[in-house]
Amino acid sequence: MTRTDPSSRTALVTGGIGGLGTEICRQLARAGRKVIALDLASREERVASFHAEVAGFGGAIAFEPADVSDFDSCRQLVERIEQQHGSVDILVNAAGITRDTSLRKMTPQQWHELMRVNLDGVFNMCRHVVEGMATRGFGRIVNISSVNGQTGQFGQTNYSAAKAGVHGFSMALARETARKGVTVNTVSPGYCDTPMVAAVPDEIRAQIVADIPVGRLGLPADIARAVAFLTADDAGYLTGVNLPVNGGYFMSF
Repeated sequence: MTRTDPSSRTALVTGGIGGLGTEICRQLARAGRKVIALDLASREERVASFHAEVAGFGGAIAFEPADVSDFDSCRQLVERIEQQHGSVDILVNAAGITRDTSLRKMTPQQWHELMRVNLDGVFNMCRHVVEGMATRGFGRIVNISSVNGQTGQFGQTNYSAAKAGVHGFSMALARETARKGVTVNTVSPGYCDTPMVAAVPDEIRAQIVADIPVGRLGLPADIARAVAFLTADDAGYLTGVNLPVNGGYFMSF
Protein backbone atom coordinates (compact mmCIF):
# COMPACT_ATOMS: atom_id res chain seq x y z
CA MET A 1 0.00 0.00 0.00
CA THR A 2 1.47 3.33 -1.05
CA ARG A 3 0.94 6.76 0.43
CA THR A 4 -0.95 7.77 -2.74
CA ASP A 5 -3.64 5.22 -1.92
CA PRO A 6 -6.53 7.07 -0.20
CA SER A 7 -6.95 4.15 2.21
CA SER A 8 -3.48 4.86 3.57
CA ARG A 9 -4.35 8.40 4.62
CA THR A 10 -4.67 9.21 8.30
CA ALA A 11 -7.23 11.85 9.26
CA LEU A 12 -7.55 13.69 12.56
CA VAL A 13 -10.91 15.19 13.53
CA THR A 14 -10.96 17.52 16.52
CA GLY A 15 -14.30 17.72 18.30
CA GLY A 16 -14.75 14.19 16.95
CA ILE A 17 -17.37 13.29 19.53
CA GLY A 18 -20.57 15.20 18.89
CA GLY A 19 -23.27 15.85 16.34
CA LEU A 20 -21.02 17.11 13.56
CA GLY A 21 -17.70 15.60 14.54
CA THR A 22 -18.84 11.99 14.76
CA GLU A 23 -20.57 12.15 11.38
CA ILE A 24 -17.43 13.67 9.84
CA CYS A 25 -15.47 10.72 11.25
CA ARG A 26 -17.96 8.29 9.71
CA GLN A 27 -17.90 9.99 6.32
CA LEU A 28 -14.10 10.01 6.16
CA ALA A 29 -13.99 6.35 7.18
CA ARG A 30 -16.44 5.53 4.37
CA ALA A 31 -14.00 7.28 2.02
CA GLY A 32 -11.35 4.81 3.13
CA ARG A 33 -9.48 7.03 5.55
CA LYS A 34 -8.00 5.87 8.82
CA VAL A 35 -9.72 8.27 11.23
CA ILE A 36 -8.75 9.37 14.72
CA ALA A 37 -11.35 11.33 16.64
CA LEU A 38 -9.91 13.83 19.09
CA ASP A 39 -11.95 15.14 22.00
CA LEU A 40 -11.95 15.66 25.74
CA ALA A 41 -12.08 12.44 27.73
CA SER A 42 -13.58 13.99 30.86
CA ARG A 43 -16.89 12.11 30.48
CA GLU A 44 -16.32 8.38 30.22
CA GLU A 45 -19.91 7.60 29.26
CA ARG A 46 -19.64 10.00 26.30
CA VAL A 47 -16.51 8.27 25.03
CA ALA A 48 -18.10 4.84 25.53
CA SER A 49 -21.16 5.93 23.56
CA PHE A 50 -18.91 7.14 20.74
CA HIS A 51 -17.13 3.78 20.57
CA ALA A 52 -20.50 2.05 20.33
CA GLU A 53 -21.64 4.37 17.54
CA VAL A 54 -18.60 3.67 15.36
CA ALA A 55 -18.13 0.00 16.22
CA GLY A 56 -19.38 -1.02 12.79
CA PHE A 57 -16.38 0.51 11.04
CA GLY A 58 -14.07 -2.33 11.98
CA GLY A 59 -11.44 -0.28 13.75
CA ALA A 60 -11.18 2.36 11.02
CA ILE A 61 -12.15 5.00 13.59
CA ALA A 62 -10.11 5.37 16.77
CA PHE A 63 -10.24 7.83 19.65
CA GLU A 64 -7.51 9.87 21.31
CA PRO A 65 -8.07 12.29 24.21
CA ALA A 66 -7.08 15.84 23.34
CA ASP A 67 -7.29 19.39 24.64
CA VAL A 68 -6.96 21.57 21.55
CA SER A 69 -6.58 24.71 23.66
CA ASP A 70 -3.16 23.54 24.95
CA PHE A 71 -0.31 24.13 22.48
CA ASP A 72 2.19 21.71 24.04
CA SER A 73 -0.46 19.04 24.53
CA CYS A 74 -1.29 19.24 20.83
CA ARG A 75 2.37 18.87 19.92
CA GLN A 76 2.70 15.77 22.09
CA LEU A 77 -0.54 14.38 20.67
CA VAL A 78 0.58 14.74 17.05
CA GLU A 79 3.97 13.20 17.83
CA ARG A 80 2.28 10.24 19.53
CA ILE A 81 -0.15 9.69 16.67
CA GLU A 82 2.62 9.83 14.07
CA GLN A 83 4.60 7.24 16.02
CA GLN A 84 1.61 4.92 16.37
CA HIS A 85 -0.34 5.47 13.15
CA GLY A 86 2.00 7.15 10.69
CA SER A 87 1.90 10.59 9.11
CA VAL A 88 -1.07 12.89 9.51
CA ASP A 89 -2.44 13.61 6.03
CA ILE A 90 -5.83 15.17 6.82
CA LEU A 91 -6.85 17.52 9.63
CA VAL A 92 -10.41 18.61 10.31
CA ASN A 93 -10.77 21.21 13.04
CA ALA A 94 -14.35 20.82 14.27
CA ALA A 95 -13.85 21.46 18.00
CA GLY A 96 -15.88 24.39 19.23
CA ILE A 97 -17.80 25.79 22.18
CA THR A 98 -20.25 28.62 22.79
CA ARG A 99 -20.32 31.21 25.56
CA ASP A 100 -23.31 33.25 24.42
CA THR A 101 -24.24 36.58 25.92
CA SER A 102 -24.46 40.18 24.74
CA LEU A 103 -21.20 42.10 24.71
CA ARG A 104 -22.46 44.37 27.48
CA LYS A 105 -22.67 41.34 29.76
CA MET A 106 -19.74 39.31 28.44
CA THR A 107 -16.90 38.64 30.84
CA PRO A 108 -13.24 38.35 29.83
CA GLN A 109 -13.46 34.69 30.86
CA GLN A 110 -16.32 34.04 28.42
CA TRP A 111 -14.34 35.71 25.65
CA HIS A 112 -11.02 33.97 26.33
CA GLU A 113 -12.48 30.50 26.99
CA LEU A 114 -14.14 30.52 23.60
CA MET A 115 -11.13 31.90 21.77
CA ARG A 116 -8.82 29.30 23.29
CA VAL A 117 -10.90 26.48 21.81
CA ASN A 118 -12.47 27.93 18.66
CA LEU A 119 -9.52 29.91 17.31
CA ASP A 120 -6.38 29.02 19.27
CA GLY A 121 -7.28 25.35 18.82
CA VAL A 122 -7.13 25.74 15.05
CA PHE A 123 -3.67 27.32 15.29
CA ASN A 124 -2.43 24.73 17.79
CA MET A 125 -3.37 21.76 15.61
CA CYS A 126 -2.41 23.25 12.25
CA ARG A 127 0.94 24.40 13.59
CA HIS A 128 1.92 20.85 14.50
CA VAL A 129 0.80 19.06 11.32
CA VAL A 130 1.51 21.51 8.52
CA GLU A 131 5.28 21.04 8.39
CA GLY A 132 4.99 17.30 7.90
CA MET A 133 2.30 17.73 5.26
CA ALA A 134 4.41 20.23 3.33
CA THR A 135 7.50 18.03 3.52
CA ARG A 136 5.59 15.02 2.17
CA GLY A 137 3.88 17.09 -0.53
CA PHE A 138 0.32 16.26 0.48
CA GLY A 139 -2.14 17.59 3.02
CA ARG A 140 -5.78 18.46 3.43
CA ILE A 141 -6.91 20.85 6.18
CA VAL A 142 -10.55 21.76 6.69
CA ASN A 143 -11.49 24.20 9.43
CA ILE A 144 -15.13 24.37 10.50
CA SER A 145 -16.34 27.96 10.55
CA SER A 146 -20.01 29.04 10.78
CA VAL A 147 -22.65 31.05 8.99
CA ASN A 148 -22.57 33.31 12.04
CA GLY A 149 -18.96 34.12 11.22
CA GLN A 150 -20.32 35.57 7.96
CA THR A 151 -23.47 37.28 9.19
CA GLY A 152 -22.86 37.93 12.90
CA GLN A 153 -25.40 36.89 15.50
CA PHE A 154 -26.92 38.62 18.50
CA GLY A 155 -25.21 37.47 21.69
CA GLN A 156 -22.29 35.92 19.84
CA THR A 157 -19.64 38.58 19.39
CA ASN A 158 -17.05 36.10 20.68
CA TYR A 159 -18.27 33.18 18.55
CA SER A 160 -18.77 35.25 15.40
CA ALA A 161 -15.34 36.84 15.76
CA ALA A 162 -13.66 33.47 16.22
CA LYS A 163 -15.44 31.86 13.29
CA ALA A 164 -14.66 34.79 10.99
CA GLY A 165 -11.07 34.52 12.19
CA VAL A 166 -11.01 30.83 11.27
CA HIS A 167 -11.58 31.67 7.61
CA GLY A 168 -9.05 34.51 7.61
CA PHE A 169 -6.51 32.11 9.13
CA SER A 170 -7.37 29.48 6.52
CA MET A 171 -6.93 31.82 3.55
CA ALA A 172 -3.53 32.97 4.79
CA LEU A 173 -2.33 29.42 5.46
CA ALA A 174 -3.68 28.32 2.07
CA ARG A 175 -1.35 30.86 0.41
CA GLU A 176 1.62 29.63 2.44
CA THR A 177 1.12 25.95 1.57
CA ALA A 178 -0.44 25.91 -1.91
CA ARG A 179 2.79 25.04 -3.73
CA LYS A 180 3.51 22.27 -1.22
CA GLY A 181 0.49 20.16 -2.12
CA VAL A 182 -1.40 21.22 1.01
CA THR A 183 -4.89 22.69 0.69
CA VAL A 184 -6.60 24.68 3.45
CA ASN A 185 -10.32 25.38 3.31
CA THR A 186 -13.26 26.14 5.55
CA VAL A 187 -16.80 24.82 5.74
CA SER A 188 -19.39 27.17 7.20
CA PRO A 189 -22.42 25.23 8.47
CA GLY A 190 -25.75 26.91 8.93
CA TYR A 191 -28.22 25.82 11.58
CA CYS A 192 -28.06 22.04 11.93
CA ASP A 193 -30.07 19.40 13.75
CA THR A 194 -27.65 19.01 16.65
CA PRO A 195 -28.09 19.04 20.44
CA MET A 196 -26.92 22.67 20.49
CA VAL A 197 -29.75 23.78 18.21
CA ALA A 198 -32.22 21.42 19.87
CA ALA A 199 -31.66 23.36 23.09
CA VAL A 200 -32.98 26.55 21.47
CA PRO A 201 -36.56 27.39 22.54
CA ASP A 202 -39.19 25.96 20.18
CA GLU A 203 -40.51 29.31 18.95
CA ILE A 204 -37.03 30.58 18.10
CA ARG A 205 -36.10 27.33 16.36
CA ALA A 206 -39.31 27.51 14.31
CA GLN A 207 -38.38 31.01 13.17
CA ILE A 208 -34.90 29.84 12.22
CA VAL A 209 -36.35 27.07 10.04
CA ALA A 210 -38.79 29.53 8.48
CA ASP A 211 -35.83 31.68 7.40
CA ILE A 212 -34.00 28.78 5.70
CA PRO A 213 -34.96 28.65 2.00
CA VAL A 214 -34.78 24.84 1.77
CA GLY A 215 -37.19 24.65 4.69
CA ARG A 216 -35.29 22.48 7.14
CA LEU A 217 -32.36 22.35 9.50
CA GLY A 218 -29.13 20.93 8.14
CA LEU A 219 -28.12 17.40 8.97
CA PRO A 220 -24.66 16.44 10.22
CA ALA A 221 -24.33 14.38 7.05
CA ASP A 222 -24.74 17.53 4.95
CA ILE A 223 -21.66 19.02 6.61
CA ALA A 224 -19.69 15.77 6.59
CA ARG A 225 -20.16 15.32 2.84
CA ALA A 226 -18.70 18.79 2.26
CA VAL A 227 -15.70 17.90 4.41
CA ALA A 228 -15.17 14.64 2.54
CA PHE A 229 -15.30 16.54 -0.78
CA LEU A 230 -12.63 19.05 0.29
CA THR A 231 -10.34 16.37 1.73
CA ALA A 232 -10.40 14.11 -1.32
CA ASP A 233 -7.05 13.29 -2.90
CA ASP A 234 -8.18 14.85 -6.18
CA ALA A 235 -9.36 18.12 -4.57
CA GLY A 236 -5.94 19.71 -4.95
CA TYR A 237 -7.16 22.72 -6.96
CA LEU A 238 -9.49 23.91 -4.21
CA THR A 239 -7.74 25.98 -1.58
CA GLY A 240 -8.60 29.10 0.39
CA VAL A 241 -12.27 28.27 -0.22
CA ASN A 242 -15.13 28.82 2.21
CA LEU A 243 -17.90 26.33 1.42
CA PRO A 244 -21.22 27.47 2.94
CA VAL A 245 -23.57 24.61 3.81
CA ASN A 246 -26.59 26.48 5.12
CA GLY A 247 -29.63 25.65 3.01
CA GLY A 248 -29.57 29.12 1.47
CA TYR A 249 -29.84 30.88 4.82
CA PHE A 250 -27.01 33.20 3.73
CA MET A 251 -26.01 33.65 0.11
CA SER A 252 -23.11 35.66 -1.28
CA PHE A 253 -20.43 35.58 -3.96
